[in-house]
Amino acid sequence: MKKLSRPNLHLALVHYPVVNKAGETIASAVTNLDIHDIARAAETYGARSFYMVTPLTDQTDLVRSIVRHWTSGNGATYNPKRRQALELIRMAEDLKQVTDDIRKEGERPRVVVTSARKSKNTVGYTGMRRKIADGRPYLLVFGTGWGLASEIIEKADFRLEPVRGNTDYNHLSVRSATAIILDRLLGCDR
Repeated sequence: MKKLSRPNLHLALVHYPVVNKAGETIASAVTNLDIHDIARAAETYGARSFYMVTPLTDQTDLVRSIVRHWTSGNGATYNPKRRQALELIRMAEDLKQVTDDIRKEGERPRVVVTSARKSKNTVGYTGMRRKIADGRPYLLVFGTGWGLASEIIEKADFRLEPVRGNTDYNHLSVRSATAIILDRLLGCDR
């Protein structure tokens, strides 16, 4: 199989500021499944990095411990494919730190937010796929809890349209939504 070049796309999973069911701004907890599954999807589709965003020290320590186990501990030997995916993970306290880190490569990334909620002025998957193909850096931002806080959404360059199934039910895990979105944006045409 021909090796494809990596798009200039980075991912961020935000744990603060996000909202809870009542719409209040909170910090959500990191989950082990999100770390592994999103890193594996990011590597599968060629993302350049995957940022876990939380200002909470205990959550940062947890992520670093898990990543260390799979990248340089016993897990690295046990499962080299998992190591390869988890090597994409970076830690950040907030999105500014993420964009500053990516900017070190030469250009500020265009920030693309995701949401399960419908809103005006969204970009469709075909349009965003074309934008990503321009080679500029893009940062695809996912929220935990009940979604990204409005302060993040309002500052974004683009809002990606929500993932919709063929029913009214719309409560995917962030892991599932990430995989679907990456496939729509970067999947190979068969």
